[in-house]
Amino acid sequence: MIENKNETLRENQPPHKRRVRYKGTHPKKFEEKYKEHQPEKYGDTIEKIIHKGSTPAGMHISIMVDEILNFLQIQPGQTGLDATLGYGGHTRKMLECLKGQGHIYGLDVDPIEIVKTKERLSKAGYGPKILTILQENFSNIGQLGQQYGPFDFLLADLGVSSMQIDNPARGFSFKSDGPLDLRLNPQKGCSAAQRLRELTKEELEGMLIENADEPYAEQIAKEIIQSLKRGMKIETTFQLKDVIEHALAFLPNNQTKKESIKKTCQRTFQALRIDVNSEFEVLEAFLDSLPQVMAPGGRAAILTFHSGEDRLVKKAFKRFYQEGAFQDISKDVLRPSPKECRENPRAHSTKMRWAIKAVD
Repeated sequence: MIENKNETLRENQPPHKRRVRYKGTHPKKFEEKYKEHQPEKYGDTIEKIIHKGSTPAGMHISIMVDEILNFLQIQPGQTGLDATLGYGGHTRKMLECLKGQGHIYGLDVDPIEIVKTKERLSKAGYGPKILTILQENFSNIGQLGQQYGPFDFLLADLGVSSMQIDNPARGFSFKSDGPLDLRLNPQKGCSAAQRLRELTKEELEGMLIENADEPYAEQIAKEIIQSLKRGMKIETTFQLKDVIEHALAFLPNNQTKKESIKKTCQRTFQALRIDVNSEFEVLEAFLDSLPQVMAPGGRAAILTFHSGEDRLVKKAFKRFYQEGAFQDISKDVLRPSPKECRENPRAHSTKMRWAIKAVD
């Protein structure tokens, strides 16, 4: 009888999975870094990596947390919205401010990461009584505000999360080889590789200038289009990187050339990501609906990571202030402290703007 019970228990247990093996003493590939993917189990390893100024694989270090919380002034019993849930770091800190009273709604379009974040926050004790997570694009906050608002506090962190950037399978970075995808929701729309095949030279050049202020936009656009016409495939991150390097072959061979290629790769991938995800159009729709979903006296903070985003936020905030929808807005951007930038290099380009809804 006991043997039968033991056999039943063994049958119901999930099969044991061996961790991914790697060469050498330290894992190098994203999928090999098994300790970094389990921060709750290997806390010491995670601390060492963060202390070195790096982001553990599969994680995201929240930016300007203190500045955000100091401005939002969250009180127990309030209702808030995290328009860009991501890894859930900001959300968790805001939930702590509620002290078990109130509610936060978290939005994200990424069907892969949203499941992990929901499980992570649930294990931390934040269930449906205080937290609702929705797979929604934040351009739809007008409709969401009617259903769940108005919101006393609101946060939008417009940066791509580290767990998306670092995962080669998502194709967000030229530092690792992977499919040239760049979609925040890989289940919708077309990939960056497909988008390149659809654009003309003029459209591609214009996109690189508008989305990333790329100084070598003409040369890159020309090289990409000619490469595709010759039958060359540009379907992986390394293939696009090779084309960019070829386009900049005319630069003098020195350390400056290496840095120029790196920055041009960063800008090109940024421009493609913005285009593939219609990020400017989404942001404009979000900003247009922002005042109507905020409660009187409600506070909104937005983190941007490049000049195009910041210009849109600055322009919208100024317009709503002049129209009387906002009673106050940030006159200048807030930036992360030098200490935070040392500990998290990905914070360097961050700008924060804020607005307070007028009291009727």
